[in-house]
Amino acid sequence: MFFQELSMTYIIYLALSLAIAFSVHEFAHAYSAYRFGDNTAARQGRLTLNPIKHLDPIGTILFFIVGFGWARPVPVNRFNFKNPRLAGIIVSVLGPISNLLLAVLGTILIYLLFYLDLTSDYFYTFSEFLHFFVRINILLFVFNLIPLPPLDGYRIVEDLLPYSVRPTLVKLEPYGSIIFLILIFIDPLYDVTIGVILGDWVPGIESALHQFFIDLFILR
Repeated sequence: MFFQELSMTYIIYLALSLAIAFSVHEFAHAYSAYRFGDNTAARQGRLTLNPIKHLDPIGTILFFIVGFGWARPVPVNRFNFKNPRLAGIIVSVLGPISNLLLAVLGTILIYLLFYLDLTSDYFYTFSEFLHFFVRINILLFVFNLIPLPPLDGYRIVEDLLPYSVRPTLVKLEPYGSIIFLILIFIDPLYDVTIGVILGDWVPGIESALHQFFIDLFILR
């Protein structure tokens, strides 16, 4: 499991991380859709960074229990876009990209604290939170690119494929959650799919970010 302990400290770290990560992710969808001409999310009050507007109670609670969950999806009407396919891809990909950017920002702050030699207990606690925050956002970045409905990766693939394939995809959409649960709870499948994402990709991206900023802040 991604979270090996749920002490009060980690519960607080997780709650803060999810509030920020989910809110920025969904805002990125809403704002980009608005800029492309679709004000559906704006009319529903989703063009905001207010976590209350974006957090899904069940999806958030599941993150604490099993290590994965979801926010409230931002409604997007692609018929309002001048170029539905291109705009749809950009709107979909900007959600995960926003989480990657948050991870980069968190890593910058970690090494900025180190570079400034800020070593009080408060800064140590903040640095510990930032490490947690970075990993959560990398997890959301990678997780949301999985090409299964209703994740962003599926929407990206949907817009990249020929229109003739879409009727088939629509028929398969109701089974996306079932497929995901199978991948989670059946060990052989988990080991070669979700397990690889959590065990290899997330730590790999995190390590690459740290190495980049170690070179930037320490070796100079």
